[in-house]
Amino acid sequence: MTEKIKVPLEWAKIREMVFQAIDLDLIENLKNDSQKVNREILTIVRNIISSGYAYVSLDESNLLANMICDEIMGYGPLDSLMNDHSINDILVNGPYSIYVERNGILSKTDKFFINDRQLLDIARRLVNKIGKNLDEAHPLVDSRLPDGSRLNVVIPPITIDGVSLSIRKFGSGNRTFAELINYGSLNEAMANFLVIAARCRMNIIVSGGTGAGKTTLLNVLSQFIGEDERIITLEDAAELRLQQEHVVRMETRIGGEDGRGKVTMRNLLSNALRMRPDRIILGECRGEEAYEMLQAMNTGHNGSMSTLHANTARDALSRLESMILMAQSELPLSAIRRYISSSINFIIQISRLPDGQRKVTNITEVIGLESDNIITHDIFKFKIHEERDNNSKIKGSFFCNGLIRRSALYDAAQYYKLSGVLEDLMMKVENEAQ
Repeated sequence: MTEKIKVPLEWAKIREMVFQAIDLDLIENLKNDSQKVNREILTIVRNIISSGYAYVSLDESNLLANMICDEIMGYGPLDSLMNDHSINDILVNGPYSIYVERNGILSKTDKFFINDRQLLDIARRLVNKIGKNLDEAHPLVDSRLPDGSRLNVVIPPITIDGVSLSIRKFGSGNRTFAELINYGSLNEAMANFLVIAARCRMNIIVSGGTGAGKTTLLNVLSQFIGEDERIITLEDAAELRLQQEHVVRMETRIGGEDGRGKVTMRNLLSNALRMRPDRIILGECRGEEAYEMLQAMNTGHNGSMSTLHANTARDALSRLESMILMAQSELPLSAIRRYISSSINFIIQISRLPDGQRKVTNITEVIGLESDNIITHDIFKFKIHEERDNNSKIKGSFFCNGLIRRSALYDAAQYYKLSGVLEDLMMKVENEAQ
């Protein structure tokens, strides 16, 4: 169990006095020289200490000056964490409890804020930077930072133990299938299969839990969309990084206290259908917009893609049923299932294992409807072995069950002149399995 961080009460008092005594114009002129700013702050801190207002040791005064300098020049203890490319998530649970996630594993850091006031001030600066307010009237903020990272802030009295701040960092650069293969997230055959499915304009759902890597995989898939296609992306917070030139990016908006200016995902989808898209890519399907999404997939916008929160491919289908019922409650379940089965071609299930590994656990094809039940077929599947490797990592293998002959992908591959490539791939996989 980690030791609880204890910050001397004098530090908070000294911090307030530093901000009262500081020459803001001088600091602004020295913004590009952190060492000079640090020396200026250290001088002020030592003057306060020598005046008898508070007592701290020499080492503590140096640390305190560095912390105040980091706050003025950036975002305090968050700066080094935001610049660490090995960190995926930064989670702040009050001033003395800062966690990070690396490779799917959470760990507590030795970073801390001076007090609740400093944490709140820095949270407000982050929120103000993106043009929003954080106060009693707006205690919840969910948005993105200029670099694309997701930011969520909740303040008291909504949170009981102080300010809660979460940052889902935006990865530097686009991942590729080669990198995912190296990470062990999938194998080469699965990657080649997904490339063919994307090029053949199959409608794809990427399903998984929080932090499983759904958006990363969607970004990778999008790299195989043709340059001659018009793509419209719809997101709550822009995370997709498409490389194509003809891309229209849209984002939802929360709106004011009276609801004015609110733009929902359903609004965006309805409008996107009027914008002559070749493909629509939905950052995440989570509500009534599922009906419009399936409409798009079923009315000539083949190759559309979306992510969805679910633990299995079967759960993903059940969630879609529930979300469509939210929008069209009068529709019978049999009609909804017929609608889903005729719209979606493949569900890619990606999971974060208990040891932090991210794996594509299933690539499932939606075959059709039989006796009002949606029929699916697992083409690829990840099976976990009982034993673990020397680093206590979960071991497993990817298996291929083959592609059934009535698969829609065969017809699409023939149209896009990829049938020979698809046949060769499936034959190779079947031979390796024997």
